[in-house]
Amino acid sequence: MTSRMKKIALTLALSLTLPLGQLSAAGEPAELNADSVEYDMGSGQAVATGDVLLKQGNTKVTGVKATYNSKSQEGTVEGNVIAVRDTLRLTCDRIVTNGQEKILASGSVRGNDGDKSFAGEQVEYYPAQNKYVRIPGGGTIQNADGSFTADYMEGWLDDEHYVGKGNVHVSSPARQMEAGGDHADYRGKEQGVVVLTGNAWATQENNTMKSNKLTLYLDPAGRAKVK
Repeated sequence: MTSRMKKIALTLALSLTLPLGQLSAAGEPAELNADSVEYDMGSGQAVATGDVLLKQGNTKVTGVKATYNSKSQEGTVEGNVIAVRDTLRLTCDRIVTNGQEKILASGSVRGNDGDKSFAGEQVEYYPAQNKYVRIPGGGTIQNADGSFTADYMEGWLDDEHYVGKGNVHVSSPARQMEAGGDHADYRGKEQGVVVLTGNAWATQENNTMKSNKLTLYLDPAGRAKVK
């Protein structure tokens, strides 16, 4: 079978189901382009290498190599991966998907979604769950207000609700405020509040506060009220 025939056969197979369910609407036609494509109709296993481009609806994923099994709906894209859909742009070394509306990205992960961004060596991202992000090995989440870093992080980008554990550091340049502790619960919407526990501390305009528990109310005018 020629390379062109392999591409056509694989495109037809993937038009029925593609490992982009977490990024695009179900039932949208799919297309795969690459320098070389192999597809085993018996096992459902497909391998594409060289300038890989997966397209489905308004979703595009590029990489060096892609594998996908149409029966198990498990797939990977690796090598300078870039995934784009609507306001989301994700770059990493490797993406793994199981067709369950979940992205598992690893290797220098950088994601941007509107005015929010996240980074880490390993990131789990669930677009359909209020854009839930989990960074088990530590990382950073940023928004227009500032940055939030910890050894373990999770959060909901749509809700601006983030939780961090271990070496927590919160920075808000607009408020001239920095804070940290062993654990933090950050809620940025409306008034905004950060609850820090365990060796908690905060500084603003050369004023320093320390306690086992600090609750900071983030005044939109640029101050931080403390409880």
